[in-house]
Amino acid sequence: MAQPRLKEHYTSQVVPQMTERFGYKNVMQMPKLEKIVVNIGVGEGVSDSKKVQAAAAELARITGQRPVITKARKSVATFKLREGMPVGVKVTLRASRMYEFLDRLITIALPRVRDFRGVNPNSFDGHGNYAMGLKEQIVFPELNYDEVDDIRGMDIIICTTARTDDEARELLAGFNMPFRKPGSE
Repeated sequence: MAQPRLKEHYTSQVVPQMTERFGYKNVMQMPKLEKIVVNIGVGEGVSDSKKVQAAAAELARITGQRPVITKARKSVATFKLREGMPVGVKVTLRASRMYEFLDRLITIALPRVRDFRGVNPNSFDGHGNYAMGLKEQIVFPELNYDEVDDIRGMDIIICTTARTDDEARELLAGFNMPFRKPGSE
């Protein structure tokens, strides 16, 4: 099987570029992508379990991997939620699937977002991990607009081995992540 396009780009362009900028002495110091977690919360799954199954099917089509159904940890009476009820679906992508998903996210899905001005460059957690949200899952071309029953948002967390946010920002910028320019809010 051929290596994903983004993985080849990482080894040929991103590694030398970051080594020059941060002065790494060893290849093992080089930050790299560890995993990407995609999560869809399905609050209406409390009253209708078919909504959770539909979200799981959509997430499976987007990522190419079968999602895990997440269950409530605590009971919340105001939401009529009991412990153990399904409240969402998530997928953890690693290796080639991770690179393929990130490639599709950057080149196809994000440009299809309405009024897109770039992603927030400050959404790092202090340890080199980046979190972002999408309001609609229909920006992915794998989903047919007519077959989607509900518009759901999703959270995408990109975990890296970078020790600082600057290293992680530079790593994602090397993958052409469309960060918003300062002052263009």
